[in-house]
Amino acid sequence: MRQGAAPLALAGLPLAFLLVVLVAPAVRLVAEGWPTDGHSLQALWAPWQDDYLRWRMVWSFLQALLTCAAALVLGLPLAWVLARLEFRGRSLVLRALMLPFVVPTLVAALGVLTLMGPHGVLVQLGGPDLQGTAWLLLYGNLFFNLCVVVRAGTDALEQVSASRLAAARTLGASPWRAFWRVEWPAIAPWLMSALCLVFLYCFAGFGLALVLGGQRYATVEVEIYTLVAHELQLGQAAVLALWMLMLTALVAWGYAAIERQLATPGRADRQPRRRPQGAGHWLLVVVALGVYMLICALPLVAIAWKAIISGAFFSGGEHAAWRVLLEEDTRMALWNTLRFSFSAVVLATVLGLAHALAARRSLALRTLVFLPFLVSPVMVAFGLLLLYPSWTGNALLLVCAYALLAYPFVAKSVASALDSMPLYYLQAARSLGASPWRAFWRVTLPLLAPALRRGVAFAAATAVGEFAVSLFLSRPEWATLTTLIYQHLGRPGAANLDAAMVLACLLMALTMGTFALIEWRGSREPDHA
Repeated sequence: MRQGAAPLALAGLPLAFLLVVLVAPAVRLVAEGWPTDGHSLQALWAPWQDDYLRWRMVWSFLQALLTCAAALVLGLPLAWVLARLEFRGRSLVLRALMLPFVVPTLVAALGVLTLMGPHGVLVQLGGPDLQGTAWLLLYGNLFFNLCVVVRAGTDALEQVSASRLAAARTLGASPWRAFWRVEWPAIAPWLMSALCLVFLYCFAGFGLALVLGGQRYATVEVEIYTLVAHELQLGQAAVLALWMLMLTALVAWGYAAIERQLATPGRADRQPRRRPQGAGHWLLVVVALGVYMLICALPLVAIAWKAIISGAFFSGGEHAAWRVLLEEDTRMALWNTLRFSFSAVVLATVLGLAHALAARRSLALRTLVFLPFLVSPVMVAFGLLLLYPSWTGNALLLVCAYALLAYPFVAKSVASALDSMPLYYLQAARSLGASPWRAFWRVTLPLLAPALRRGVAFAAATAVGEFAVSLFLSRPEWATLTTLIYQHLGRPGAANLDAAMVLACLLMALTMGTFALIEWRGSREPDHA
């Protein structure tokens, strides 16, 4: 087999999968919303001529933009603290940094409501009730996305040249001036890249907007779901989806342009971390960590606390909330969550590994891995229903949709590991007579194992917590933990709320296991604290 034939063969599987599960449904979605009566432009601009839909479009854009600004303002100080200062517990914070990212959206939404909703913990302590306001959704967005900015900022600051910083300080620059003249120009592309991802996550988000947005502050994604699931207005929903595709593609193009400008950082001239010096440094540490705890930890703590004080776990009555764990619906939802997620993760692992190996020397193939990030789960499910109506209610379609949203995490993680793996390992194996297949199994795969494990863990967290796809494509008997929680939240009464709390704790336990695979076992940085 020729040298170029192997990457081409590896690329065939993920490319065919993207064509069948993403590209073709997206084209069908666009065709559904494109009129054939000669009034295509009029139909395309119809959402902007309707006050209600125009507000949905403007608000979807605005809430994503506001989240980006808040994440930058709040995340940059924490990133500086983690990159420049060495203090007890720093390694633990780094490992816990991505915890909010793997928590299912519905659990996060329930945590925010438990904290700042009508009967929230902070409300009972005299805090504001944010129900029915835009702040509730913005808080939920920050819960998920602050860690993305902090991680990017930390990695970027660790690549800043120590000699340039020393030269600036030698020439009399204050720490603040040195930051703006030396550090900020170096880290700005990294932060802009992270903010593009944050914008995409918020603009195309569904679960948080559905639960926290309310009637006024719901996003376009929620409106598309309402038009399809409740009003059967497929044409209008397709037009909105088309606008979403165009706007997300524009942001994704900007993200790709920034990524191309990021040079591979060197590792020889890093600024060493130092112990906090003086009250100013310690105050910055306390404030930065306090902000992180308030935004990213309290919603999860609030769920457990609310369940405990409401008697969810210690009540011994017939209607105690913890009894929901013994119900047949819960057992079936847990089983469905595990089997659908496991099947999707297996498929995502195969697709992601093949895509990463094929894209090692191909910029075009590497770019294609971002395609699933451009299309929201709502539009994925909607397009699949339009293109494959005979497959409605088929488990294979549901698993493929899960895998589509999960496999880019595997591909990106493995691709990054391949970039840092020296080629002479494989060359040595081949010189000793190993076949390409044997060299892969004995050399490449063991070296990729940590990155593959982290990618699989992210993929598993995505599959376990998937909500929008389940609402569209699953049958009633295929309810997962996320859809079961949503069902309880939609029913009146305190008992259903308590049951939702217990189910959310169960779902958190599953994602905590995934989190352990991501950071606690996959972390490469030792604990120096």
